[in-house]
Amino acid sequence: MAEKVSTKTKGSARPSAGRKKGTPNKRTAEVVKAVEESGLTPLEYLLSVMRDEANDPRERLNAANMAAPYVHAKLSSVELNAKVAVHEESLDALA
Repeated sequence: MAEKVSTKTKGSARPSAGRKKGTPNKRTAEVVKAVEESGLTPLEYLLSVMRDEANDPRERLNAANMAAPYVHAKLSSVELNAKVAVHEESLDALA
């Protein structure tokens, strides 16, 4: 009697199986809903601490540092590959 041999191993991924990409799980959906219902996001809280002049300056600075990545893009280094001509070389080329 010949055994049926499967090319797939047990537990392998099947096309169109499982949750679609970008769909939040139940816990993430609950957290997002709770934040929306509270009316105050973590970023808004950090900004309010930073703007409150009654707070200690160190607390305000810490809040600003924590909020910065969400407000301002991080700068990245860029390689510049350019030919630079000196003014005298340009004058010689014209003569």
